[in-house]
Amino acid sequence: MAASNPSVFLLTVNGHIEGANFPEYDNLYCKYCFVYGHDWAPTTGLEEGITQIASKSSQASHRLIWNFPLGTTFKSTNPSGWPQLVVSVYGPDVFGNDVVRGYGATHIPFTPGQHTKTIPMFVPEPTWRLQKFTGWLTGRRPEYTDPKVVAQGEGREVTRVHSQGFVSVSFLIMTKDMKKMDYETGPSGPANKASATSG
Repeated sequence: MAASNPSVFLLTVNGHIEGANFPEYDNLYCKYCFVYGHDWAPTTGLEEGITQIASKSSQASHRLIWNFPLGTTFKSTNPSGWPQLVVSVYGPDVFGNDVVRGYGATHIPFTPGQHTKTIPMFVPEPTWRLQKFTGWLTGRRPEYTDPKVVAQGEGREVTRVHSQGFVSVSFLIMTKDMKKMDYETGPSGPANKASATSG
């Protein structure tokens, strides 16, 4: 019986959107989605979701804790367009309207195993002071119509942004059949030969 050669490899992404640190804000929630290339397709799990609203604890850290689970499996024929996780954090302004408090993105780790990432967050800024004032007055601030633009480079070079806050995410990454398709995801060097990645 001939050995079958796989035509796709699998990437399983498990983990948690652990929480956030936004010193100036409270009562925040997070929306997430995955952005990936044309050769990628989700096979199981959720591609997007929304966490519960978290309030800061009375402890010294003042972190927001979501511990929101992630679980998705992708298939692909090549690593081009490797998936990214895009997160958007929202919360109430002084008028009680939900406004964006930050956007951020990170590539899914390439190597199997456990990983923790801290994603720096940013918000778009108005170009003129009059826009800033009317935005504050009406409760409408600049935001992206599609948060997935955060993971793409086109058109972002003209966007003025302000950094604020961080989101922490833990990943447990598993791959299958990458090595059979001649893709190596482990560190290079002789130490890796004894403990090759799965697949």
